[in-house]
Order: sequence, then structure tokens, then C-alpha cells
Amino acid sequence: MSKARNLWRVKLNTASIVLIPAAVAINYIGKLFAEALKLPLWLDSIGTIFAGIVGGPVLGALSGLINNIIYGLTLSPASAVYGIASIGIGVASGVLAHYGMVSKLWKVIVFGIIVALVSSIISVPLNYVYYGGQTGNIWGDAAFAFLNAHHVNVILSSFVDNILVDAPDKVVSAIVAFAVYRVLPKRLTILFDNSQETTTLD
Repeated sequence: MSKARNLWRVKLNTASIVLIPAAVAINYIGKLFAEALKLPLWLDSIGTIFAGIVGGPVLGALSGLINNIIYGLTLSPASAVYGIASIGIGVASGVLAHYGMVSKLWKVIVFGIIVALVSSIISVPLNYVYYGGQTGNIWGDAAFAFLNAHHVNVILSSFVDNILVDAPDKVVSAIVAFAVYRVLPKRLTILFDNSQETTTLD
């Protein structure tokens, strides 16, 4: 079986089933932490990125989607719509990890930037539809207001708004997820090894 096909395989075992709620819990805690300290970050994708690194793009996508559905039911109804962006984050994380982008710190930083770009490209149209282009983050929205006042295109202004927060957020989130991944015992991470014949979600 090719390396590309192995990428989309999923081991349907206890570890995989436990990974998703664990990732959602990490996201939830990160978001509450960022809001409590009023950080210029969201920190609500650490678990999704971690799930993508450990379990691959399918488990990463499922973690992100379920995460946003729970957000939508408990914190903000609009969060459910952004599940599309979280799916993108999970898929991108799994693909990048599969191709060796979590082996060194500099690669993890590039990993975070790429994930931020994916997230922003998906989120900007949603921001435009639901919030007139703004993100709801005071730091990013300040840039949006400045650009808007200088007659910069609203989509470009929205992208700048989003990426200004998304880039540092996803880099920090990727580094945290990577640090957790590195300290996990090999006997645990091998449970997610999709290079062997197993149940698939094709």
C-alpha cells in the first residue's frame, strides 16, 4: 500500500476513540485559558493539531469538527460553522506530520504557519458573512479597522485581521502539541501507527 494511501488509514481501537474527546478537552481548556488571561491568541486548536500529529488527518478532522459542534452548543452557536476551518486544521496537521514536519523545531514553526494559512483561507469568507470581516479578536480587529479606514479591500483586510492572530496562535499551538507528542512513550504512539493493515475509513 502506498504511503499516500496509508495517510488516510485509521486504527479503530480504544486509543483512537479516546483521542478525540481528549483533543476536544485540550481545545476547550486552551480557549478558556486564553480568554481568562485575555491573550492575543485563541489556543483552541492545540488538541486538533495534536490529534492530527498522533492519529493522522482523519482523526484530526473529526476532533476539530466535534470540537466546534460542542463550542456551538455551549459557548457560541456560530462556532459550529467554523467547524469547516477546524476540519482544515486537523487535515493539514495530519498531512504535514505524515510527511515529517514534526521532526525538528524549525519544521514545527513552518508547520504552524502553514496550518495558519489553511485556517485563514477557510475562515475569512466565514468572517465576512457572519461578522463583516472581523474575527472578534481585539488585536486582529484593530488591524482590520486601520486597513478599512484606509480603504483597503474588505477581504484583504479580513485576511490580515485573521492571519495576524492565526499565525502566532497556530505556531504556539503546534509547538505545544509537538512538545506533548515528544514526551509520549513509544508504546502509546505506536497504537496509532497506520502503516500496518487495519480497519480503514475510505
